[in-house]
Amino acid sequence: MQLNELRPSAGSRQKRVRRGRGIGSTLGKTSGRGHKGQKARSGGGVRLGFEGGQMPIYRRLPKRGFNNIFGKEFVPVALADLDLFENGTVITEELLYQTGIVKKKLDGVKVLANGELTKQLTVMVPCSKAAIEKIEAVGGKVEVK
Repeated sequence: MQLNELRPSAGSRQKRVRRGRGIGSTLGKTSGRGHKGQKARSGGGVRLGFEGGQMPIYRRLPKRGFNNIFGKEFVPVALADLDLFENGTVITEELLYQTGIVKKKLDGVKVLANGELTKQLTVMVPCSKAAIEKIEAVGGKVEVK
């Protein structure tokens, strides 16, 4: 194959449609908008959720629940996830982010007592009471700042 034989793959290049450039250009005159009406006008159309004057669905459905704007959302970490670290490792939030145990940053991290722990670790992250008991039972420490 030579440079002068290179061709784009079949169907990959399409001619750009030039709207409103005369009746011979496929989409001339009204440019595919039809005749008159709200949607034919420049800047025309209806807003998002508009149902032609009928009460829109987001107003017909009842409101449910409560969203606490001051609520905190924590990323749960299982004790079994901490078992991959070596004995004596100091577990911090930053270390959990770096190792990929915690993937998204929310308002913080909390260690829960899911699974078993066999290593002696120093945990500097908030833990549940059951998780603290399990960590200390294996000889580890919990030091929350």
